[in-house]
Amino acid sequence: ISNIEAKDGGKEIVHGNGKVVRARLSDARHFWTRDQGDLPDLATLEASAEKFGLDLKKPLDQRMAKLDALNVTFHAKLGSQGERVTRIRALAKELAPITGADPVLVDRAAVLAKADLRTEAVGEFPELQGLMGRRYAVLQGEDASVAAAIEDHWKPNGPSDRLPEDKVGLTLALADKLDTLVGFWAIDEKPTGSKDPYALRRAALGVVRILLERKVRLPLLAVTKDSDLLSFFHDRLKVYLRDLGARHDIIDAVLTPDADDLLLVARRAEALTAFITSEDGKNLLAGTKRATQLLAAEEKKGTVVANGVSEALLTLDAEKALWAAISQASKEASDAVAKEDFRSAM
Repeated sequence: ISNIEAKDGGKEIVHGNGKVVRARLSDARHFWTRDQGDLPDLATLEASAEKFGLDLKKPLDQRMAKLDALNVTFHAKLGSQGERVTRIRALAKELAPITGADPVLVDRAAVLAKADLRTEAVGEFPELQGLMGRRYAVLQGEDASVAAAIEDHWKPNGPSDRLPEDKVGLTLALADKLDTLVGFWAIDEKPTGSKDPYALRRAALGVVRILLERKVRLPLLAVTKDSDLLSFFHDRLKVYLRDLGARHDIIDAVLTPDADDLLLVARRAEALTAFITSEDGKNLLAGTKRATQLLAAEEKKGTVVANGVSEALLTLDAEKALWAAISQASKEASDAVAKEDFRSAM
């Protein structure tokens, strides 16, 4: 883009930009070719290859072995990239039965997920991480789901970014983000105010989006084992649901401190919203408000209001019929809640 009117009609500008672009494309082609070749020090990578079950005849496997062998640091307090891959691999194995992903494909994708960090293309163009890994995985004959997961485990990279394409990718994406969050919480590196150097809010929102938009039932406390981190997920969930139009009082009504199944929370909020905006819901709210006001007035007079109903005090047929209807409705509502049929419960 030029904001000047060149005397030659922009020919010199086009020529100069063309030289830069051609040079960059030439570099990219050079890196592309080199990344598909063998590394010169394969003999030193055998221990890492054995650790991760890598095939040193394959270029991407070589790069993963190199990443581990060099002991590249992920974070000073959280170990190397190789150690992180080991953690992600173990967590992905636990998540696969929950997401319904093929555990063999998930494991292979986890092993290769960070391999392109040691490619020359990503070294020169960091924004291509994941994308280059996917392309190189296809070239060496990996399963399409494995190749896609290598790119997609970085996603979603923001509130409007797309989600992983399939179950292998979403499983790996969950494992990657959960490992990041659990790790930084463990070393007390949490977001404060406007500061979030490790993009932990984005990672948590990514987990929320995957769980809700891909309908995954995951008990987060079983994975995180940290109530403070669960509260952080709750904050991200509130933001997400409010952006979808949910009322803050409805979210607060369905979100208890120990609620770790975020999809279940979202379904409750949806059912409650549908009910209170219906005619039945509006009538119930009006009746409840009136009854609450009457009870409050009696308490001001010194009347002791009972917490429950004593059937012995019911004398009129209308009273008995009302109590019978309430009891039956309460049972039906409890049964529906137990089946997680929240709309019927309403």
